[in-house]
Amino acid sequence: MSSKINASRREFLRMSSALSVVGAAGAPFALNLATMASAAAQTAPNDYKALVCLFMFGANDHANTVLATDSTSWSQYLSVRTTNEAGSIALPAVGMTGGVLPIVPNSTQAGRSFALHPSMGELKGLFDNGRAAIISNVGPLLVPTTLAQYKTGSVPRPPKLFSHNDQQSLWQAYAPEGAAYGWGGRMGDLMAANNSNPIFTSISASGNAVFLAGRTVKQYQVNASGAVPIGGLSGPLFGASAGANPLNAIVTADASHLLQKEHAIVTSRAINAQSLLSPAMAAAGGTGVPNPTQYTNPNTGTLANNGLAIQLQTVARIIAGRNALGAKRQVFFVSMGGFDTHDFQRTSQADLLAKVSHALAYFDGVMGNLQGADVRNSVTLFTASDFGRTFTSNGDGTDHGWGSHHFIVGGAVKGKDIYGTFPVTGLKHDMDVGSGSLLPQFSVDQYGATLANWFGLSTTQINDVFPNITNFSNRNLGFMT
Repeated sequence: MSSKINASRREFLRMSSALSVVGAAGAPFALNLATMASAAAQTAPNDYKALVCLFMFGANDHANTVLATDSTSWSQYLSVRTTNEAGSIALPAVGMTGGVLPIVPNSTQAGRSFALHPSMGELKGLFDNGRAAIISNVGPLLVPTTLAQYKTGSVPRPPKLFSHNDQQSLWQAYAPEGAAYGWGGRMGDLMAANNSNPIFTSISASGNAVFLAGRTVKQYQVNASGAVPIGGLSGPLFGASAGANPLNAIVTADASHLLQKEHAIVTSRAINAQSLLSPAMAAAGGTGVPNPTQYTNPNTGTLANNGLAIQLQTVARIIAGRNALGAKRQVFFVSMGGFDTHDFQRTSQADLLAKVSHALAYFDGVMGNLQGADVRNSVTLFTASDFGRTFTSNGDGTDHGWGSHHFIVGGAVKGKDIYGTFPVTGLKHDMDVGSGSLLPQFSVDQYGATLANWFGLSTTQINDVFPNITNFSNRNLGFMT
């Protein structure tokens, strides 16, 4: 047993030494990050801004979410997406019962017309009213890439394309599964100095997300009830009314052992954060953050609770408490699953997109009258997903793709428009890498950098957060004011 203990001790010391070396090697970068954060603090904004990432896990089928409906496009759409009667994923045309919903973007694209999925009536309203925009065909890219370059492999391509876990990570953190830092968290690193309580900079209402992981900022996870409490620190403990105080002293006590010391620091931070967040959210809940209504399931016509709307209610309550929390810049993460529609796509996606549309309209309404103030110009929500899907059908679903269309919602969005050239509908065109899977025209870096510019990051900070942005001449896609 003694030899095992000594071996474990030697391994611990070896790893500690290795970590020390890594830390020393990273010191110049850490100094650079600290310098940028300090510079941000010296020009601390007086206004408030929040970014909300809605991630659709499983890969939303973009081609049935935003559609081209001009006669040429619609003919191609029907010819590819109409299969057998029971499993066809083709949607009804504009004007038909349950048909796609027409939208008219401000910027015309010669000879083309467009529509949204029939389940997205509320989002159509946001688009028509100028508070929602569409970014066409965006996805992970390392450098601008043509179809010929993709086929010959003459330029670097994102690693592990078409893999769920890896592409989720690439969208959120620019590296395959196992990435340590996400671009939401890295923005948080640079903007946290503007907040009197940095712990409330990066907040997830949907569990752990690499998107919010920073190098210095730790993501703070909440649920519908707010901060997740540490059990036993309030109320009676094992029947003893005075039990909570000694337990608190035990779990927060300083210690000479490094692991015990770090545990006490983390626990103390959690207790202090909860003591600030809980009353701020409670006050917000009582002064203008209503519960979301139920949504209508388009397949059954029945009313049901919408978990995504409840997540956004949690975000809204935290935003409402921003002054009490001393927050000037915040990044949030919410999510939905179920978008991996290899089968039963027509019914599954209809219900999923109905929830998305309902939740976004609810959130927009709350932001429009948050404690008596319209804060929509200060809050921007954007969507993301693993990847798009194939244009071809596998029978009653679709398979893994690459580029996809996404939504940006908020008062600061240059809405009622589609950004980018909408891809040709069909197969065998210059953006088709196979089965109608789209080669992205815009990179996630460009998408994120446009949001970061609105959020207040400088050019230098954006270069740091988005490692591939310097490879693209167009750093700002223009969809934010």
